[in-house]
Amino acid sequence: MPEAQKVAEQYIKVWNETDQTRRQQLLQTGWTDDAHYADPLAKASGAREISTMIGEVQQRFPGFKFTLTGAPDGHNDYIRFSWNFGPPDADPPIEGSDVLTLADGRIAQVIGFLDRVPAQA
Repeated sequence: MPEAQKVAEQYIKVWNETDQTRRQQLLQTGWTDDAHYADPLAKASGAREISTMIGEVQQRFPGFKFTLTGAPDGHNDYIRFSWNFGPPDADPPIEGSDVLTLADGRIAQVIGFLDRVPAQA
């Protein structure tokens, strides 16, 4: 599913965008107005809350970046993929997997899973 790769790359781009204004623009373009995000540590709804949550993660882990691992997979309106999160010059200490639900090609819901997290994270 070629669209799965594109959507996953755009999703990672949002998480790596440190400029709040640009991140908000990416969210408004690629996500529905009422998008929902949930993982074991956070929940957020709508572009403003999701952008704020992402900014808080970036503050907690300065310099860390998200990268896709493997190939995203999808069918119907669902996409799943795995990612790493860490400093660019070291093995990433955090790994996860996300499942996205799309609505008219835009992200409507994210369900995130943390597959590996260090004890101090």
